[in-house]
Amino acid sequence: MFVLGLTGSLGMGKSTTARFFAEEGVPLHDADAAVHRLYEGEATALIEAAFPGTTSGGRVDRDKLAKKVLGDSAAIKRLETIIHPLVGRAEAQFLDEAARKDAAVVVLDIPLLFETGADRRCDAVVVVSAPADVQRARAFERPGMTEEKFQAILAKQMPDAEKRARADFVVDTSKGLDAARVQVREILGRIARMPKRAK
Repeated sequence: MFVLGLTGSLGMGKSTTARFFAEEGVPLHDADAAVHRLYEGEATALIEAAFPGTTSGGRVDRDKLAKKVLGDSAAIKRLETIIHPLVGRAEAQFLDEAARKDAAVVVLDIPLLFETGADRRCDAVVVVSAPADVQRARAFERPGMTEEKFQAILAKQMPDAEKRARADFVVDTSKGLDAARVQVREILGRIARMPKRAK
């Protein structure tokens, strides 16, 4: 089974690109979606214990949590210590299930793929990218986005140029949806002929 990592900075079009892989029938594990599920269940009590007042109604209030951790590297580290092992377990279950179903290719959609060293678990990496002005415009279309929040998120992420340099494939989403979809199909064609990376 070929494990393809998918990443990209804020506003680059990663979620849309992930959808195109899924449309091609590729099983996809979305790390962000896994975090959302954990915030509504398993991780709630652990996060409340570490960050009192950040949950309500049995789920994590993401805005309250963001206010407590954004810009505080020690708090972010503490949150990651809680969340990363749980997300890792969800990913392992996904990979086991895909292997049982004889999937030829799977995609691990991980926003901080390089930053967390998750690229070492992949046979190849796709980076989703767009010019900085396009990225900025898309980011500010999101509800509640501010300059401070934008800069704080970018500060946590490896610069786009460095990600592109480390990627096996780059999907440029600035040319429109159809062009991105074609790039996804080309990548799937190419990885069918690629050797798996020695782990």
